[in-house]
Amino acid sequence: MIEYLKGEITELDPTMAVIECHGVGYACAISVYTYDHLKKGQVQKIYVSESIREDAHLLYGFSSKQERELYELLITVSGVGPNTARCILSSLSPDELVAVVSSGNDRQLKNVKGIGTKTAQRIIVDLRDKMGKLGISAATKDSSVLIASNENGDEAIQALMALGYQQANAQKAISKLLAKDPTMSVQALIKAGLHMM
Repeated sequence: MIEYLKGEITELDPTMAVIECHGVGYACAISVYTYDHLKKGQVQKIYVSESIREDAHLLYGFSSKQERELYELLITVSGVGPNTARCILSSLSPDELVAVVSSGNDRQLKNVKGIGTKTAQRIIVDLRDKMGKLGISAATKDSSVLIASNENGDEAIQALMALGYQQANAQKAISKLLAKDPTMSVQALIKAGLHMM
């Protein structure tokens, strides 16, 4: 089992990162949260969760052990697969997800595409005890603010489309957000865009 990969980030977009380790490029599906913590061209460490199926060997990458632990807890919940878990971690940071589960706030979970009332409640019931046993708790962190450009808007639209939203809806949401605050980071745009969809 791969614990982590450490190498240069050679390709990066809001849903995928390629990390080169000793001449081999590993493609890892990532969340928006992880995307915001990676920089193309830099040597970085990505924690990995593997999914081995008959037809594919997939790697999911995370910028922190906590995010990976939460992902692995999420996919144990009935009705939550890898893509839904990644969508949740793109909408909520690990600390926000822990706070949502701890407080039983199913409304925030229902804002995520593909999460209905029953699934949101199941996530909270299933994860609350498991998170306590693993010692996962929310921590306050300062997030770096990126200077926005048109590229941020384009990347946010591409990420929303990759998560299953229509291009026209994604463009409308991101345009509204940039009109209010043109300095929003890609992560902030995608998170806010997900809540508007």
